[in-house]
Amino acid sequence: MLVIVGCSDAVNLTDGLDGLATGLVLIVSATYLLFSYISGNVRISDYLQITHVSGCGELTVFCGALLGASMGFLWYNAYPAEVFMGDVGSLALGGSLGTVAVITKHEMLLAIVGGIFVVEALSVIFQVGSFKLRENGFFRWRRCIIILN
Repeated sequence: MLVIVGCSDAVNLTDGLDGLATGLVLIVSATYLLFSYISGNVRISDYLQITHVSGCGELTVFCGALLGASMGFLWYNAYPAEVFMGDVGSLALGGSLGTVAVITKHEMLLAIVGGIFVVEALSVIFQVGSFKLRENGFFRWRRCIIILN
């Protein structure tokens, strides 16, 4: 449950008006497409010494759908951006990536491949904690950017 909720929130924090989360979801879903196929195939998983998960090969189709949907969104949303994903899309994509990670039993791979999601979530946690405790930001350069804008 922690992996699914954490991944969903991390993707939501990463997504902004620029669609950064979509490109990262594209990379993570392509990686899990490969790993779900390998984990579902008995011979390949035995040869590569990866844990075989029975029935996991069907997730390859789901990861392919995530990959295609992300590519279509990026293609349609090229400059100038017309559609923003928002919370509905980013929370669903993050939850689906977390669920695929749990089903394939490769949760640590999600932290490695989706490292940007982890860094963004930690950045927000440190920033909010710093505002609560010290009443100023953890990263001083953000305040300068806000003043300049």
